[in-house]
Amino acid sequence: MKLDRILPFAKILLEKAVKSGDAVVDATIGNGHDTLFLANLVGEDGRVYGFDVQHEAVTATEELIRSNGLSNRVTLFQQGHENLSTCIPQDENGKITGAIFNLGYLPGSDKSVITKPNTTISAVEQLLNVMAPEGIIVLVIYYGHPGGEIERDSLLEYCNQLDQNLAHVLEYKFMNQKNNPPFIVAIEKR
Repeated sequence: MKLDRILPFAKILLEKAVKSGDAVVDATIGNGHDTLFLANLVGEDGRVYGFDVQHEAVTATEELIRSNGLSNRVTLFQQGHENLSTCIPQDENGKITGAIFNLGYLPGSDKSVITKPNTTISAVEQLLNVMAPEGIIVLVIYYGHPGGEIERDSLLEYCNQLDQNLAHVLEYKFMNQKNNPPFIVAIEKR
């Protein structure tokens, strides 16, 4: 297949926005794979701020980051991403170049603990206020679970109304796939 699949395309977008020394956000750390990817992107002088409400996600991510020798560039918060503006130091304002959200639930865990549209939209708004110009927010939207369609629809409505003078918004999806395939909404701050 020549077309980029969803998760590789998310990484391509982040690679375009993030360089060594930057500050970035993993808004839903889950099992830590995106946190690890971002920690490698930002290099020794960069910083990753990661968020998750579930203790098991924070613990798994801490272990993954530690086992890869990257703990010095990652700060994790066992909090919802809607708290990012109070957790990320003020001196990072205007310096954040990338952020990723994997929306839905933590694979292999309690499927009743899901991301919610109001907290996700709040986090996106906060990021748009603190991101550097040309910073990119990648929303990987999984919606094949109870509550997923509500979040999907709310996010699409929110993103469709974003002022084009504030941000460019891209939707990337495979239209003919079955079983509610995930898709990407990418927001590039102008």
